[in-house]
Amino acid sequence: MERIIIHSDMNSCYASVECSLNPSLKGKPVAVGGSVEHRHGIILAKSEEAKRCGVKTGEALWQAKQKCPDLIVIEPHFDEYIKYSRLAHDIYARYTDRIEPMGLDEVWCDLTGSIRAFGSVRQICDEIRTAFKEELGVTVSIGISFNKIFAKLGSDLAGKDEVYEITKENFKDKVWCLPVRAIMGVGRSTGDTLLRYGIKTIGDLAGCDPKWLRTVFGVVGDDLWKYANGLDNSRVMPDGYRQPIKSVGHGVTCSEDLVNDDEVWKVFLSLSQNVSKQLKKNSLEATGVQIAVRDNQLITKQFQSPTEFATQSAKEISETAMKLFKDNYSWGNNVRALTVRAINLQKEDTPFQMDLLSDFVCHERQKKIDDTVLAIRDRFGSDSIFNCCLMTEEKIPDHNIKHTLPGKMYK
Repeated sequence: MERIIIHSDMNSCYASVECSLNPSLKGKPVAVGGSVEHRHGIILAKSEEAKRCGVKTGEALWQAKQKCPDLIVIEPHFDEYIKYSRLAHDIYARYTDRIEPMGLDEVWCDLTGSIRAFGSVRQICDEIRTAFKEELGVTVSIGISFNKIFAKLGSDLAGKDEVYEITKENFKDKVWCLPVRAIMGVGRSTGDTLLRYGIKTIGDLAGCDPKWLRTVFGVVGDDLWKYANGLDNSRVMPDGYRQPIKSVGHGVTCSEDLVNDDEVWKVFLSLSQNVSKQLKKNSLEATGVQIAVRDNQLITKQFQSPTEFATQSAKEISETAMKLFKDNYSWGNNVRALTVRAINLQKEDTPFQMDLLSDFVCHERQKKIDDTVLAIRDRFGSDSIFNCCLMTEEKIPDHNIKHTLPGKMYK
């Protein structure tokens, strides 16, 4: 039996939720934007009215205001967006238990086994659209197809509060004429590479030699060829399924540019506290560290290296991050944002081969110290114990780890 997959995407999710919470905003150019004080002053989402004025997601607030002087900018309320995401999930669950989220506002649903009970797929999609409008006050775009990739593409092609279907019979006519970047899996870098080889449309990609694609892109090349030819057979995962954690990271845009190694070290140490906590929570250890450095010209570079030991230690992770930074970053520009990511994860206490050169005694001692610090924080709060060098750090925004002198602590 041919699969019936839908991809549902809430239209302008953040902005739509804000308009639902405050009906007086409906019909007006509305944008959800980050904090200017903490230099997150970019557009996170915009209403259809703002979009018609040329406002784009990701651009600076001042640029958006130039295009749309009447733009109403609202700070994000992520708790509300999460609540709406859960309510949306309840609507999908009326029709299937095969619900795979793709962020807060998008899901795949497998309706193959739902048709007999609820009618045609079009009927189900119309009921979902109606439920969103009546119960949540927002709209969705829905794509229907026989696989996940084309269902996602269908929701991208659908208009606001509309349904778009791609079938086995019509996908060559509807899909192959589209730009190659329209298909899932082709980002900016991959798209640029394909264009350099003259591959402009999804049809061009479908007609490529899969062996050549593998040569250029590795195993990803096989996936791209399958996606373009409608051969994706990945299944929609059951409700509640959690994908294995492949990395744990934390990043921040600093309140002011970082101008020297000492300031960078403090931010790395602060970010690594969160990474360490998440590793411990999920019983994982990192065998590698990756950093991303964005300078004040908004150029981002990434570097990574293995760790000496499999670790959960904030100290060891931050030291590896700092070494990566010193070895690879030349201070041509000051630093605007940093990210630390634990990679190449494995289950904690995985057996390993000892050697004669590494200081395992020091590593085990540090592990005991970190376990004690985490236990104190769990019992008495995150500000109950911290590195003294972070006591006066002023360039880490308030929503990240930040400390003041004893007697004036806050979370």
